[in-house]
Amino acid sequence: MAMAAPPSAYDRAITIFSPDGELYQVRYAFEAVKKGWTSLGIMTSQGVVLAAEKRKMLPLLDLEGVEKIYKVDDHIGVTFAGMGSDGRVLIDYARQVSIRHRLTYGEAPSVEYITKSVADIKQAYTQHGGFRPFGVALIFGGVNSDNVPKLFRTEPGGQYFSYYAVAIGLGGDVANSYMEKQYNKDMSLSDAIELAVKSLFKSRAATSDEKKEELINNFGQYVEIAYVDTKQKVFTRVSEKEINDIAIDNKGELLG
Repeated sequence: MAMAAPPSAYDRAITIFSPDGELYQVRYAFEAVKKGWTSLGIMTSQGVVLAAEKRKMLPLLDLEGVEKIYKVDDHIGVTFAGMGSDGRVLIDYARQVSIRHRLTYGEAPSVEYITKSVADIKQAYTQHGGFRPFGVALIFGGVNSDNVPKLFRTEPGGQYFSYYAVAIGLGGDVANSYMEKQYNKDMSLSDAIELAVKSLFKSRAATSDEKKEELINNFGQYVEIAYVDTKQKVFTRVSEKEINDIAIDNKGELLG
């Protein structure tokens, strides 16, 4: 009588399904995302905000040289959680797709077009032997040519979904829980930036042993924030000083 393969055998190749219909290596890629630094996106009627935390893993690490939010095109930004090397390769690919679209059609690509192109590559790496899935989730945010803001998250398996607000990474659950209570689709862009600061602070406080007082006073050093508004449709970064001012202004609530 033939014996069923032990569970461990199903993760030896990406092309082998387990009896319950899972690709274990894709599940492992999701675990890599959960261990990444927290990143989030918020969409409002006025635009899209992207935010991400940075952690000083080594005493001599220069955080100014660490980038978690990237410009894909003038009207599109992206952040990620998971394996940084995988994220960098996919972001470079997204930029190439955007450039080719402009050269071919003479117009800016939509946010979903860029997202789908990256998701297609991710999916392809779940069905070919000799490859492994990308261990990274990306959040694309931007404003289309019709002035409609869009926010998408891509998953390691190649799926992508549209969101009003979403967080991924180590503190993703905490940030998502907080945003579910505070989010309002009609909030201003400045309110969305403030919500991003508060959400990242809550998630960081829950997943690290840093002193809250010190973290608030230097929060801009540990966070990146950028936005694209519906009027200008231009990717813009928020300065470290502006982030610190928001954190200090909301000090009472953050410590509460």
